[in-house]
Amino acid sequence: MTVIDLITRADAICKKYDKYDVDKQKELNVSGDDAFARLYATFEANLETAVQKSESAAKETKRATVVALNAEIRRIKGRLLEELPKLQRLALKKVKGLSKEELGARTELVYALKDRIEAVPDGSTSAASQPGASGSGPSASSYTGIKFDSNYESSFDNDYFKQTDETDQFRQEYEMRRIKQDEGLDTIAEGLDTLKNMARDMNEELDRQVPLTDEIDDKVDRATSDLKNTNVRLKDTVNQVITFLFSCENSDHIIHLHLFSCPLLSFGCDWTLFQLRSSRNFCIDITLLCIVLGIAAYLYNVLK
Repeated sequence: MTVIDLITRADAICKKYDKYDVDKQKELNVSGDDAFARLYATFEANLETAVQKSESAAKETKRATVVALNAEIRRIKGRLLEELPKLQRLALKKVKGLSKEELGARTELVYALKDRIEAVPDGSTSAASQPGASGSGPSASSYTGIKFDSNYESSFDNDYFKQTDETDQFRQEYEMRRIKQDEGLDTIAEGLDTLKNMARDMNEELDRQVPLTDEIDDKVDRATSDLKNTNVRLKDTVNQVITFLFSCENSDHIIHLHLFSCPLLSFGCDWTLFQLRSSRNFCIDITLLCIVLGIAAYLYNVLK
């Protein structure tokens, strides 16, 4: 870091903490409610900073540092030019204690300030050679036209556009980051395509499953209806069997149960119980048979 850089940075730090300086604050408070004076002082401070940076860039030997300083100067100039209409409106505003001549002088100060801002060299224009660079011009209307500098190209030597190690490193880093970004975008695009295909396949599969689901619902409804009818018929049959057995007990009939000869009932009913069910309801018949055997065994133990 050179001595000029140290001086520039020291001035910037001092200006940053000027608001804590009591004497300077008293000087600034002299203007009172004059918004133009406060804003004009801010313009002057920023313009002085830009001029100092321009001088530092002119004395700097490192090209990268010069480019950075010129970029800062261009930012300062752009910010000042954007706020210049506000300063111009404040210059036209009447202030208590100021005469018409002083208001007119403020307007000329604004025009001169614009010339001074544009005159600060920033590495892209030959602003220093324009009239009014020192603020002596009367107004911005003093420009007579666009001037072309015929010696502009001759001011650069052959090494001006030569690449340095810093520019090569910056270009390589830029290319690497761009390649990585492209790869990341390609991966994201592939993932989106995969998700899109999966969603399309899922929609097609759901469309194919809709008829099967409807058919399953119909079968479940039919099975539920058949089960309800079967339960009703089973209830009626059980009631008939219980009624028949109690009627046989009241008429003093004897139940004989032979475990090995397999004659189950000897009531003389000619197996009418087993004729109540059809052959296609075999499982229900077996269930009823077990119930009848249980009831018969119970009655046999009671009457024995």
